[in-house]
Amino acid sequence: MSQLIHVDPEKCNLSLTCIRVCPAKAIRIVEKHAEIMPARCIGCGHCVTMCAQDAIEIRDEKQRVRNILDGDTPVAAICDPTISAEFVDISDYRKFVGMIRALGFTYVMEGAFGVDLVSFRYRELLYNFQGKYYISTNCPPVANHVERYHPELVENLAPIVPPYVAMAKVIHRMYGTDTKVVYITACAAAKDDARFFKEDGKTDAVLTFLELREMFGEHHITENSVKFSDFDPPIGRKGGLFPINRGMLQAVDINQDLLSASIIMTEGRTNFLQSLQEFKTEIGLQQHLDLFYCEGCIMGPGTSPGGKKFYRRSQVIKYVNKRLKDFDYETWQKQIESFSDLDLSRSFKEHDQRLPYPAENEIQRVLHEMGKEKVEDQLGCGACGYPSCREFAVAYCQGLTNYEMCYTYTIHKMHTYIGKLNATNEKLKKTKEALKQSEEKAREEEKLARLAAETTTAMLNKIRAGVVIVDENLRIIESNNSFVDMLGDDARQINETIPGLNGAELASLVPFPKLFASVLQSGQDLLNRDTTIGDSVVNVSVFTIEKNRIVGGIIRDLTAPEVRKEEVVTRAREVIRENLETVQQIAFLLGESASKTEKILTSIIEAQKLGSSDDTGINNK
Repeated sequence: MSQLIHVDPEKCNLSLTCIRVCPAKAIRIVEKHAEIMPARCIGCGHCVTMCAQDAIEIRDEKQRVRNILDGDTPVAAICDPTISAEFVDISDYRKFVGMIRALGFTYVMEGAFGVDLVSFRYRELLYNFQGKYYISTNCPPVANHVERYHPELVENLAPIVPPYVAMAKVIHRMYGTDTKVVYITACAAAKDDARFFKEDGKTDAVLTFLELREMFGEHHITENSVKFSDFDPPIGRKGGLFPINRGMLQAVDINQDLLSASIIMTEGRTNFLQSLQEFKTEIGLQQHLDLFYCEGCIMGPGTSPGGKKFYRRSQVIKYVNKRLKDFDYETWQKQIESFSDLDLSRSFKEHDQRLPYPAENEIQRVLHEMGKEKVEDQLGCGACGYPSCREFAVAYCQGLTNYEMCYTYTIHKMHTYIGKLNATNEKLKKTKEALKQSEEKAREEEKLARLAAETTTAMLNKIRAGVVIVDENLRIIESNNSFVDMLGDDARQINETIPGLNGAELASLVPFPKLFASVLQSGQDLLNRDTTIGDSVVNVSVFTIEKNRIVGGIIRDLTAPEVRKEEVVTRAREVIRENLETVQQIAFLLGESASKTEKILTSIIEAQKLGSSDDTGINNK
């Protein structure tokens, strides 16, 4: 069977309302939505009534009931006494009974008689007091909570079945053990609670009042479409007061005088939790507890939303008074006696869901991270569902909460985030302004670059020689018209579509791509290399523009008249220059030789003169 209460992740908006109201702390946040932990849930349904997004739902058993009604066995409906508070829109209870029969129920029983039976058992238990105080178990969430969170009080739970189980036992005795039983109630927890009772106390399905209304709508059943019909016997007496405070005790006239009574009766989440805590810890609290989690069953999670508590309470009292006017007390007394031998006892087990208490240093760490190191900051606002920040920190250590559930922490983080966001926005504003300036500058530079490119292209096209610039992959970056004209008509057609042959592979256009590849690889320029393009002889010079990445080439068609004349002049000048250099070298050599000869001759003459002088001197002697 599916989980009793579940959350629709698509509807959950993380308001945390459900977590704040859950008495068992059975709800946590996972993957950006609330999640109910079944083992901890007591089935009170408080989260269902408090969720404004209708994201939390109680397990629907309408289809289960339909299947039961479609079967061959008789089916009895047990109507919880709360019907008098819920169905105030139906003018007569007999019409209400007729509407239930129209759904296909064989018997329609009043749950008030089961309350009467159970009330007598409570009176026996309380009047035969032997020093042990009890907690009433008519409300399933109360018993569930004690079993899970006060297991030491399990022995104090009154060992008596709830009224609807007593009524199921009556039905099975009167109408046969094969009769199916459907309990119609305001209580969500009864859907799971009913599974623990077997044999003559078995209840086959549980419908909330809301589900019953939906079934009426599906079958178009209204009070105008049915006849009067009364409940099948046995009929209850004061058990109809059960849905309101002190109602069960009044059913069998248990003493409620404040000076002599030994019973504390209370209802509602806060009173329920506080009374159990004090029952466990306060020695002076020597009284029985008659507890209801809801503000009376009249405000249960299975009732229509928006109901007015005191109006509903008045309707319950009004209904019981009306029934008692013509009540057959003697028949009722005989029926009570005839069912007095029913076994209405039950037992409870511990299902301890208390979590280990964290170490003090862990608690302090969480408080520090929440910004609540000071004691005065730990009083708590209660918005998270915990009475103090310290208890919230304990729950955090136990994995039941997260920091976002703390409003002050969230607000602090929000302000911090807003501050960071404002700073980010300011930076973004400045960045936008800088970007705007950069865009304007970029547009201006783009304009200048475009102008420079156009100027460069125009200048290249003025050059008579072919000019081509290629990248490291030997793809053309730019070329002039003279280069295109050298390549022929096919290149001219391409140039009309792609100006400058931009992106074309050089190897597919000229037979000497290796000259460019060599310069790209080595970085050394190659000048005045003669080669051919088709029938033309060309002179190629390749030079580096950006080393190993971009090179340029100048290609001159030596067969062109203007180039041929220029080339002849250039070559003649080179020959003249080379001849002049040769003559100059010869002259230099001749000059050096004449100089040496002159020096030799001069030294000979000088030597001759010296010899002559010596001869004259000898003769004189």
